[in-house]
Amino acid sequence: MSPVEPLICVDIGSTYTKAALVDGDTGHLLATAAHPTTIGTDVLDGVDACRDELALSHAGAGTAEVLACSSAGGGLRIAVVGNEELVTAEAGRRVALSSGGKVVAVLAGGLAASALEVLEGARPDVLLLVGGTDGGNSEVLVADAAVLSDRRWSGPVVVAGDVDARDTVSASFDASGTPYVLAGNVVPKIGVLAPDSARAAIREMFLAHVIGGKGLSSRADLTAMVRGATPDLVLTAVEVLAAATARDVAVVDIGGATTDVHSVVRLDPEEAGLAREVVASTPVTRTVEGDLGMRWSALSTWEAGVEAGLLGEDLRPAAVRRSGDPAFLPATGTERTEDERLAATAATIALRRHAGRSRVVVGPTGRVLERTGTDLREVSLLVGSGGVLRHAPPEAATRILSGLVGRSPDGWQLPDDPTLLVDRHYVLAAVGLLAERRPQAAVALARSLTA
Repeated sequence: MSPVEPLICVDIGSTYTKAALVDGDTGHLLATAAHPTTIGTDVLDGVDACRDELALSHAGAGTAEVLACSSAGGGLRIAVVGNEELVTAEAGRRVALSSGGKVVAVLAGGLAASALEVLEGARPDVLLLVGGTDGGNSEVLVADAAVLSDRRWSGPVVVAGDVDARDTVSASFDASGTPYVLAGNVVPKIGVLAPDSARAAIREMFLAHVIGGKGLSSRADLTAMVRGATPDLVLTAVEVLAAATARDVAVVDIGGATTDVHSVVRLDPEEAGLAREVVASTPVTRTVEGDLGMRWSALSTWEAGVEAGLLGEDLRPAAVRRSGDPAFLPATGTERTEDERLAATAATIALRRHAGRSRVVVGPTGRVLERTGTDLREVSLLVGSGGVLRHAPPEAATRILSGLVGRSPDGWQLPDDPTLLVDRHYVLAAVGLLAERRPQAAVALARSLTA
């Protein structure tokens, strides 16, 4: 049997393009490379530069197939349109986040003229149209489809509402020429959240309509390379890692503009409903905090840190400098300390928002344990990602991650005592890219994180 050719797994980020050369059979990491993302010319220039660098370490890189994910050009922008704010629109928001998108608008109750203005102003790459349980009230879903059709909405739409309304919705979009794909209902019945079908449909629309439309490259091979949005593939990787290690896993990815948290946890059926949520929790969850980041969002990170009692006025000049110069790199001990404080703040607040709190409240039936968010207390593996952690000295990265764990006197459902790791070699994106084509290699590569 001839050996399997290596694969180049590339994450085309807004700032840097990162590449990993992986043995397609064993999942062994052969070499890594990075290059500033060449957004000003053609993003494939940066990919080519990474291939050239990899080829210096391994001859197989010169002819290896490239699998890529991308968050360049602003990433995947998703708008959600649903029936009720607390049910289908909220379910759609959660699905959009887990699909690797940045949610730029959530609208509910019908697309009146003012709502349409908001929707158009949000400039979504993909619109997720939801509404009604299966066989339930689909009037708003049907009406919204008709409004979009009358408006000649040209952007791609994923329809993930009442399946009984599919024919009517399809007729509206067929008449207007709006590109759309039908997915399973995200809320087939009250108390059930079914994200998988819509997640797959959003990825399909991202590949078919978004990548080519961002003007990232003049070369046709970009579309052939890209398998999905980077956060979507990273969430897939977290699922692979959780299954491969049989552990509850959380990943905190500290970026320049956002801080993302991905988690895969086993839900306790005996505690279902404690948070009084109409939309059910799911084992796989992702949140994106657009106000928390190291560069573009540095000032809002400082503001959030002050509000949370984590930072003082002294760090404001550093935050202003970084938000005004996203290419800033720390050159002194003081600047590196400032970066560490901002990173710790972004990670802490993002993880708190993701995990939520548990507390006892008094209701009509007496004392009730109420929970919000995703309970991370049993998470046994916490992985840090992002340039600020990859390039920090090990002791600094450990300090940042250590501040995220332990029992909270304020009820935050943070990991109690997990193993702490940093993804220093871009392994998670590569695992997500390999998961479908080379599942055994993906599992082996994921396990290498904990070796």
